Amino acid sequence: MTLESSSTLRISEIFLSLQGESTRIGLPTVFVRLVGCPLRCEYCDSAHAFSGGKSMSVQAVLDAVANFGAHYVCVTGGEPLSQKHSLMLLSALCDAGYSVSLETSGALDVSGVDVRVMKVLDIKTPGSGEESKNLWDNLQYLTGNDEIKFVLCDEADYQWAKQVLSDRDLARRCEVLFSPVHDGLAARDLAEWILRDHLPVRMQVQLHKILWGNEVGR
Repeated sequence: MTLESSSTLRISEIFLSLQGESTRIGLPTVFVRLVGCPLRCEYCDSAHAFSGGKSMSVQAVLDAVANFGAHYVCVTGGEPLSQKHSLMLLSALCDAGYSVSLETSGALDVSGVDVRVMKVLDIKTPGSGEESKNLWDNLQYLTGNDEIKFVLCDEADYQWAKQVLSDRDLARRCEVLFSPVHDGLAARDLAEWILRDHLPVRMQVQLHKILWGNEVGR
């Protein structure tokens, strides 16, 4: 791939941490957080990425990532796909030999995402305030290497997600993750509901929040 100097992105931060979510939880990972998001979820923990940041070429981002010496890279936001050159960045990271994941809201088209990228698609629940933004056509572009995530605010969100899980047969598509809103829904309650209902999902809590709280860049 030829990277043009004009192919720039607005970057909020690039940092090394442990992956706090998904099936890659606990793995040392370089996070590339892009600026901008068309959604305003009630529980958003990355509002600092809505604006600001600095302009960087795709090559400059690759150089910054290489300095950390990690194998795993997670492109996140905000909403990474709101920037037109994010697809180029994802492919360039794959070409460079990294194992790449993308955290996306599911509100923007994922059909153009490089097939080598693990897509973590966040389906928005009623409690998020952005349920209407779900682009359900995105489900057809998921493979067994991708993951679906539900961030749950309360029991009503859980019941809604359980219905979507069944109606759309999501567990047959890929790994499905249920996550409680940090400092919101009690993790123990969610665990009990999942066990009671025998759901074919993986429960997750945000490891980075447990370790570092709301510290930016961790």
